[in-house]
Amino acid sequence: MNKIVTLHDGSQLEVGLTGDPTSKVIMLPIAKKSVLGQEAEQLKLWGVDPERGRNFVDGLSDTFQVLYFDYEGHLFANPQPDLLTPENIAKDLLHIADEMKVATFSYYGYSWLALVGLQLAIRTNRMESLIMGGFPPYEGPYKEMLTVTTKTFEQALFNQNTSYDPFMENAKPEQIDWDNIQVQIDPKQTKQFFTMYNNLLDFDDKKIQEGLNFPKLTFAGQEDTIVYGENFGNVTVDIAGLLQKHEQVLREFGWNVMIMRGESMDHTKAMQPEAVLPLIKPWLIDHLLNCSGNPSSGNCNASSADPYHQ
Repeated sequence: MNKIVTLHDGSQLEVGLTGDPTSKVIMLPIAKKSVLGQEAEQLKLWGVDPERGRNFVDGLSDTFQVLYFDYEGHLFANPQPDLLTPENIAKDLLHIADEMKVATFSYYGYSWLALVGLQLAIRTNRMESLIMGGFPPYEGPYKEMLTVTTKTFEQALFNQNTSYDPFMENAKPEQIDWDNIQVQIDPKQTKQFFTMYNNLLDFDDKKIQEGLNFPKLTFAGQEDTIVYGENFGNVTVDIAGLLQKHEQVLREFGWNVMIMRGESMDHTKAMQPEAVLPLIKPWLIDHLLNCSGNPSSGNCNASSADPYHQ
């Protein structure tokens, strides 16, 4: 089933619901539409699966019901420069669930959409489990990301009247001077993420942990550390390092923690379906189906012997 849903700003988003209607619902806001041709080949150069949205949906819908949409893509097509706040995002996602007649759901998000899942979790009692990939749920890098998004927005404003550099469209990652790259996209697109992180500046994720009373998984690639140069504020966003630093306290709060091992397992590689599905699908089966909805039984509890603590 597909439906066009009107969001809080009046823009319209295509949403799908598929899979076993008798099973638990997994909300996937990361379901990008497949691309073909030259665009697909360019994504492959960057280690990105051009059909990752479809592969995520297909990989989960044989066991679960999947509520899927491309929230990030929608925001780039319909930017909300002054409105992309945690409150408005939560309103959008809950409205989507309402429109699709979904009462309760689990949530999987990656990178900033993982952060969104945490913000949604503290604003609703409808979440059955939460999976955060590529963004730590404890002492997250909010200040660092505010610096990065501020610099990105400033560059977009400065460069909005400069000619587009066609080299970037077909460049390989190793050909790009990351320390001196110039942002050349619509300032409205960049400002919305500045707005989001600016609204999270005073958010303390340590204070909300005891209220997250459902199964929780957090993961990152072992090489998920991004060092930003002067153009982006000279900050380091060490996702893997933060997870490892706080692994014990996360376990105590009931989180399952996974550092994904493998060659070049960085922020991009650790978000691809071939890396993520073998981790999250068994976890969802263990914590949603095998536990029969009871978070205090069986594999629903995190423990030092739990296989997801690696």
